[in-house]
Amino acid sequence: MTAPGALNSAAGSLYVVATPIGNLDDISARALKILQEVALIAAEDTRHSQRLLQHFGISTPLAACHEHNEREEGSRFITRLLAGDNVALISDAGTPLISDPGYHLVRQARAAGISVVPVPGACALIAALSAAGLPSDRFIFEGFLPAKAVGRRARLESIKEEPRTLIFYEAPHRILECLQDMELVFGPERPALLARELTKTFETLKGLPLAQLRAFVEGDSNQQRGECVVLVAGWTAPDNEETVSSEAMRILDLLLEEMPLKRAAALAAQITGERKNVLYQVALEKQKGQ
Repeated sequence: MTAPGALNSAAGSLYVVATPIGNLDDISARALKILQEVALIAAEDTRHSQRLLQHFGISTPLAACHEHNEREEGSRFITRLLAGDNVALISDAGTPLISDPGYHLVRQARAAGISVVPVPGACALIAALSAAGLPSDRFIFEGFLPAKAVGRRARLESIKEEPRTLIFYEAPHRILECLQDMELVFGPERPALLARELTKTFETLKGLPLAQLRAFVEGDSNQQRGECVVLVAGWTAPDNEETVSSEAMRILDLLLEEMPLKRAAALAAQITGERKNVLYQVALEKQKGQ
């Protein structure tokens, strides 16, 4: 047994290898070398990955590691790794684990003291962010939104006042519905960008306010095809207006049920970082209206 956090020196290494998201020239020389040299490649879809390997003349054996078998089949890869074999983990495109399988295998490997080595490369969300012209110093990645409208809108409402740039993946058959809900929740003027089919022949990067971006996609069926990344500017408070976030209001309301107004405003300010005098005034107005 290996102590928690300690590496098993007799084990092989699990390489987490990024592959191209479209343009095959984006694969790194290091990635090709590792895919050629490992004993086995764990692939999201072996048929898809076989075409990639054939293109580069790589004959390393493939084994399936996808969302439906990852928990159960992970042990077979761990067994190979513990026996000293090196294994590479790849997804259909981009960086494994980023809205793709691999988390459970990486977690099992680390728990077994196996060295996990990242081999960086293409990632759609980073590629889109780098060219979006939206603030990139702070951002959050929300992955895929819920498929149903009720769940999707609820998720969007929960991040409506998030100040960081928001990044989403979306399926082409839901991109129009997604933009419609974003316009509804975030407002028609919120800056946004659709990055579609990145690095491929029909790559599109279109930045517009949400209402205009929704109309652009609605009016061109070609924009409803291919892999989509949607970026939305973070929330900013209206000029010359003191505002309180919905989360701060939720906390303030809970505290007001248990303590006097002044104490509740002070404690809510400590928890949320909002200004105490603003919270006090909001609470005062709220009590006057009751």
